[in-house]
Amino acid sequence: MNNSTLIQKADLALSDLTTNGGVLQPEESNTFMRKLIKSPTILPRVRAVSMAAPKRKINKIGFGQRILRKAVSATALSAGDRAKPTTEQIEVDTSEVIAEVRLPYDVLEDNIERARAAEGGSPNTGPGGLRTTLIELIGERAALDLEEFALDSDTTSGDDFLALQDGYLKRAANDGNVVDAEGATIDKTLFKKGKFAMPDEYLREVNSMAHFVSTDNHTEYVDTLADRGSALGDAAIQTRLNPNAYGASVVPVATISDSVGMFMNPKNLIFGIHRQISMEYDKDITARVYIIVLTARVGFQIEEPEAVVYYENIGDPTA
Repeated sequence: MNNSTLIQKADLALSDLTTNGGVLQPEESNTFMRKLIKSPTILPRVRAVSMAAPKRKINKIGFGQRILRKAVSATALSAGDRAKPTTEQIEVDTSEVIAEVRLPYDVLEDNIERARAAEGGSPNTGPGGLRTTLIELIGERAALDLEEFALDSDTTSGDDFLALQDGYLKRAANDGNVVDAEGATIDKTLFKKGKFAMPDEYLREVNSMAHFVSTDNHTEYVDTLADRGSALGDAAIQTRLNPNAYGASVVPVATISDSVGMFMNPKNLIFGIHRQISMEYDKDITARVYIIVLTARVGFQIEEPEAVVYYENIGDPTA
């Protein structure tokens, strides 16, 4: 098979990326979104919202205090005793993000000529096979980038990508319940303070909550448990399960810095992603590369900021 034929096959394999102007179809879009929220640590646990528009308002309604009263026969409640729900709206505002992938001709030529089923999988030479492969690979890497964006974005950041909007950590620090570790390394004392700082009404399902910390701080906490001369101490270093602290699991997150953390029900965090994900294709014949450009709109919000504890000034576990 000569190079000209290989290039034509590569063109044919990639040409379906331009179908419908490059916008992924609903099923492909849902598949891509599942890929985005599957790989990282926090995103699989948060409340993912598929948005049909770049902005979405979410209505909140509830009762913040007792609504039952003493009943008196044949007597209606007075106006002061009637219950009235509190209503509020929060807005998820998305920011556009973009990725550009360039694949040299020779890379695709080699793959199309020599593609074989690996580990029992299907080769990518069939119709749509290369498209599926690219969606999966781009989705895996974009997932890690989005988790960093979700946690660390800050409009005052010097990083253009992270400055697009405020992420979970910035919102929690501004509007949540702040617990200052005062430079102490992580141990059960910090988690105890975190539980005390959480309003009691949000602790009814503490087993659904988690303390999210850096991987080093997770290791440090496991080490404090391992110091115990007990079955719990042995299990802490011999199992892969996340340890608990006062009823909530302690979960390591690679993209959280050592100095901060959060305690909450992760479903309180909202990850909005606009369904019109675009994946467009072109080629540069002088550079001999294929070009794939992915664009999407994503946004982050905390539904109940008062139901989040933000840990700050945690001591360096590696010092």
